[in-house]
Amino acid sequence: MPAALAPVRPRLADRILKASGVLWFVAAFAGQAAFILFILAFYGVRTLSGNWAGWNDKPLIEGHVAGDDVGNSVFALHVLLASVMTLCGLMQLIPQLRRAQPPLHRWTGRIFLTLAAVMALSGVWLTTVRGTFLSEISAAAILLDAVLILVFAALTLRNAVMRRIEIHRRWAMRTFMAASGVWFLRVGIMGWVLINQAPIGMNDTMSGPADVVLGFGCYLIPLALLELYFRAGRSQGVWPKLGVAALVAAAAAFTALGVFGAVALMWLPYL
Repeated sequence: MPAALAPVRPRLADRILKASGVLWFVAAFAGQAAFILFILAFYGVRTLSGNWAGWNDKPLIEGHVAGDDVGNSVFALHVLLASVMTLCGLMQLIPQLRRAQPPLHRWTGRIFLTLAAVMALSGVWLTTVRGTFLSEISAAAILLDAVLILVFAALTLRNAVMRRIEIHRRWAMRTFMAASGVWFLRVGIMGWVLINQAPIGMNDTMSGPADVVLGFGCYLIPLALLELYFRAGRSQGVWPKLGVAALVAAAAAFTALGVFGAVALMWLPYL
């Protein structure tokens, strides 16, 4: 290969890696937008109309418990604020918006971190005090995710205050991945079911082999892929970039499949 062409390859690999990240973001943006709309249409409408018992129209998790006003209020807060947190988190990941509207980026970032902490703590309360979980394994997965969210959010804020912007950006993305665990879980479940054409390794208490992997993997796998993406971006080699780009592109395809399944089979039927 002529020497003049040698510098082109790393730049091309960088563009391919970045394109894979954009591809995943597009799939995730569409899926999280659909998740926000479902939360507002299902839980929001029932809450505003006073039909709290209607939360249980969607099976598995019992949202409304008769006579438990405190628990019902915490559940409503936890679910409805998830839509605001998700929207603010998505806004943090749009670089054009970040550059064009720095004040908006800062305020939505503050709202996102605050709500992520509130969601983590309310999730801990619902799990440990109210017992809103399907199995001990799923409860452990929820609690570990809550710990990660709180640690990541604190490090995001700390690095922002210290003006270490690049480090702050990486911790913010880690917080987004961990805080999106509930969404990733639903997308992962539907992606797995559609690929296998059956709920292999799953049961109603989310304690089957596939349930355990998805319960913890819904945030640990995205976090691992994010770390690989960061490392590939800093790498000087072409093949690490291309290899990670292939993984991220595959993750984007799986995400798109899971989003389709979640919308068609998990959300729309209950609206």
